[in-house]
Amino acid sequence: MAHTDSGGRGQTPPLSSADRRAARGRRFRSIAGTVLSLVLTLLGLLLVTFIIGRVMPIDPVLKVVGDRASQAQYDAAYQAMGLDKPLYIQFIGYIGDVLGGDFGRSISTGQLVIDDIKRVFPATLELAALGTLIGVCAGVPLGVIAAARRGGIIDQVARVVALVGYSMPIFWLGLMGLLLFYGILGWVGGPGRQGIIYDGMLPSVTGLVLVDSLLARDWAAFKDAFSHIILPASLLGYFSLAYISRMTRSFMLEQLSAEYITTARVKGLSETAVIWRHAFRNIAIPLVTVIALSFGSLLEGSVLTEIIFSWPGLGQYITKSLLAGDMNAVLGGTVVVGTCFIALNLLSDLLYRVLDPRSK
Repeated sequence: MAHTDSGGRGQTPPLSSADRRAARGRRFRSIAGTVLSLVLTLLGLLLVTFIIGRVMPIDPVLKVVGDRASQAQYDAAYQAMGLDKPLYIQFIGYIGDVLGGDFGRSISTGQLVIDDIKRVFPATLELAALGTLIGVCAGVPLGVIAAARRGGIIDQVARVVALVGYSMPIFWLGLMGLLLFYGILGWVGGPGRQGIIYDGMLPSVTGLVLVDSLLARDWAAFKDAFSHIILPASLLGYFSLAYISRMTRSFMLEQLSAEYITTARVKGLSETAVIWRHAFRNIAIPLVTVIALSFGSLLEGSVLTEIIFSWPGLGQYITKSLLAGDMNAVLGGTVVVGTCFIALNLLSDLLYRVLDPRSK
């Protein structure tokens, strides 16, 4: 029988030592499974990029020594790059290099790939983060209201918005946005991350121009940077909004049809309390995963946006490197993007466990 306190409320009896050991064992198995999955996924990513680097019809030796090198120079470079060793030895060495942050040297820039990535990745991170923020702030309320008023005007608008967001080519929207808001109306800054007058003038602390301008209290630079980022970020945010609003609506419809919602309404709770205090609280956990995946997809899928807006980010860097046959840069950027996806999945899983004790 459960013990009761003075107020008559039941107290859960303390767990026995066997129950505590079983709970610790479950937690250990869960953590071990997560770590093993993380390691296997990372190895799979490295294996895929390694194979791509070997099957591409591009001779990495010729990219280094040039077309006019003698056979002796070619052979020396071939051995120096370790290409004469068995593939499994090359793969082990490749894993060691990547874990040490060594992606080789970029043929296009002449610098270490890791240094190039450190330089361009903050631009992509800033663009994707602002795009995700726009998508969340607009997509979540839209999805919730659409589900609460199913079949109404807002629901129909949400469906159209999601449909257009999924089907409209991003490069066309980008070009039309530049033509209208920059070329005709002049409401936003043009292509690039900053105006020429501010290029190189702002001290780089985080690599995020908006943050650095705030830290420097340079409001003119902040305004200029915001005018350049708002259009491409809104474009990415629209595609994020389409996905997030659709998933939010689906989650909410499932919750609103549950029995506990009917019970809450019978008890006389207001519709606002039913929707936001009860139904929305239960979809917050899966919504974390949706937002994390949306952010990861913007990190990966901003290539066309960066090209259209001349945004000096990772997507543009990988594209230019691919066109130049610079496989070290391409594979390094691919590994970074893949690692970001793995990290975001791990983060969403950890948040899931924190927010939902039942999943522990």
